[in-house]
Amino acid sequence: MSIEVEGISKVYGKQKALNNISFKVDKPEIVGFLGPNGAGKSTMMKILTTYITPSEGATKVNGYDINESQKNVKLSVGYLPEHNPLYLDLFVKEYLKFNANIYKVSKKRIDDVIELTGLTPEAHKKIGQLSKGYRQRVGLANALLHDPDVLILDEPTTGLDPNQLVDIRNLIKSIGKTKTVFLSTHIMQEVEAMCDRVIIINKGEIVADKKLKELREGKEQTVIVEFDYRVEDTFLLKLPKVQNVVNTHDFVYEITFKTSEDMRSYVFDFAHDNELKILQLNQKNASLESLFRELTQN
Repeated sequence: MSIEVEGISKVYGKQKALNNISFKVDKPEIVGFLGPNGAGKSTMMKILTTYITPSEGATKVNGYDINESQKNVKLSVGYLPEHNPLYLDLFVKEYLKFNANIYKVSKKRIDDVIELTGLTPEAHKKIGQLSKGYRQRVGLANALLHDPDVLILDEPTTGLDPNQLVDIRNLIKSIGKTKTVFLSTHIMQEVEAMCDRVIIINKGEIVADKKLKELREGKEQTVIVEFDYRVEDTFLLKLPKVQNVVNTHDFVYEITFKTSEDMRSYVFDFAHDNELKILQLNQKNASLESLFRELTQN
């Protein structure tokens, strides 16, 4: 196992940031670590990288105990924190060379990570001249310098524009083919696009641990329908296998069904039988978003 977390708790004064957390991550695997603000995500990541120590429990990274073998843990982990700390006055290569000397890696490795992260066109510039997306690439390049087996990424796509999102997402997916990637994010679409598995944390406790494949194949679907005038929820609740009805705005309804069968034909028949016009009729896979909201709203 690349990451083994057993019964981890972390207490700050009277506040319990983590409460008896346990999970394991294999290699290669990309795991999304989700939760609302203050749920304990960053605390867990700082424990995995030995920045802070837990109050209780045991953790191993690549077989090394985080308390007994901190140096070995740091050598086997690449870490990109939420607020990417960079020396803006240094050139890209200058910054990477500085860190390469710390890890005692070759100059060729600097060139390798520059190419891997798509930094070649900007490698001659100072970091302060780079866009947010390219600064994230510098952070990833630095995290990959010593060729770690585990990458820990805290909000790696925050603040990126759509084009930068696609580039960073593809880079992380590529890295995840050979390494363990453990990342936190608030963006559900990014998790669904990149991750093999999702762990959801709320108020310091794990509330879900699922493979994305299981969620995609889940027996639940949401149909979005817009009629030409308002319909009482009670009528829509009479549809077969319906679980929930929400009037989101105007005459638009989100109807959740507890089945994998495509229920749009039933909604169409309902509209026909009740002399309603359908202005839009779509199906969306909202299983991850629904699960997140259900488990973290309280």
